[in-house]
Amino acid sequence: MGGGEPEDGGISLQPAIERVSRDIDAQFSHLLAIPDDSRARLFEAMRHAVIGGGKRLRPLLVQATCDLFNIDPAAALRVGVAIECIHVYSLIHDDLPCMDDDDIRRGKPTVHRQFDEATAVLAGDSLHALAFEVLGSEQTHRDPFVRAELMVELARAAGPSGMAGGQMMDLEAEAASLDLATVTRLQQLKTGALISFCLEAGAIMAHVPPESRTGLRGYARDIGLAFQIADDLLDVEGDELRAGKALHKDARAGKETFVSLLGVQRAREQAKMLIQQAKDHLHIYGAEANLLRSIADYVIGRDR
Repeated sequence: MGGGEPEDGGISLQPAIERVSRDIDAQFSHLLAIPDDSRARLFEAMRHAVIGGGKRLRPLLVQATCDLFNIDPAAALRVGVAIECIHVYSLIHDDLPCMDDDDIRRGKPTVHRQFDEATAVLAGDSLHALAFEVLGSEQTHRDPFVRAELMVELARAAGPSGMAGGQMMDLEAEAASLDLATVTRLQQLKTGALISFCLEAGAIMAHVPPESRTGLRGYARDIGLAFQIADDLLDVEGDELRAGKALHKDARAGKETFVSLLGVQRAREQAKMLIQQAKDHLHIYGAEANLLRSIADYVIGRDR
């Protein structure tokens, strides 16, 4: 992963990545203790999917946004767990034979390969439910209105107006030729909506009114698109062993991507421009936003 010296007054990211990854794994290990009954296989499948591996970018973004407003780190962690539940459930379902039919995820067998398709579906369903169970708990925030807003925003980001809608557009893309505006819209839903929630969540917990979240929303929009361009570049140029998943899938499926539409060089330049724009959106913040600035640099410097 990244972790070199970041630009623009950022901080070294590697310790933060390692800390969040360790804390997320500990939370999942506690939440998903294997019961002594016939549900054990389901819990084992969920643990297989969520513990170990992954960039933990979304929980890290939640933490970084909460740092701006001095939110309790334990509360930030719980929201990070919820968003990671949604993200991983989507990966489990995306990997199924009815969608992408992948064998490897995060350097290990996909859930339906390690277990079976029915268990994989139930594991994804259960993680989806767990996300809202976590957000709805008083342990996440004492204010019930905050908890309700978090749940509504996550539901919107995960559903047909967000991630699931983007995935549907992605499935349709195999049979259509998409222009740049449509690919951008697809990725803003499929990838960007959950990333935007991470920034929104910190603001919600801090009681920041919607009209004062413009900079955070701009940052989220720009790094979401830059993240996807970096993913498209990795799909073309990356190493499968380091990535921990199959690459070159979009070209085989005949899908249009930022790279196929712009070319490698223009796509890379566009990603750099988006990252600079993202950091510019943080101009009203001081050193408390350095983790967000470092994450922006990491998004296009990663190799997986």
